[in-house]
Amino acid sequence: MKGTEFISISDLCANYQLEISFFNQLHDVGLIEIITHKKTPCVSLETINDVEKMIRMHHDLNINIQGIDVAFNLLKKVEYLNNELNSLKNKLRLYEDDF
Repeated sequence: MKGTEFISISDLCANYQLEISFFNQLHDVGLIEIITHKKTPCVSLETINDVEKMIRMHHDLNINIQGIDVAFNLLKKVEYLNNELNSLKNKLRLYEDDF
């Protein structure tokens, strides 16, 4: 992961008033990857948007870790299906243009 920037878990805890156990639980269910960078547990800045979505779900909607896991799996499935739909629409346009 050369060139990847990180944000420490302790900074996230301080900014969002969360316990480190929240991030450990997200890591345990496979929602985030905790990377040790210079002996400090961190997450990649590439994933910070998803992490912030998870935090908002937890704070604003009072959703537990299991609920966040279900929601993110459904969101990934919806994204996949939208991509598949767009791909099929593009293929269909190719055939429509021939007639």
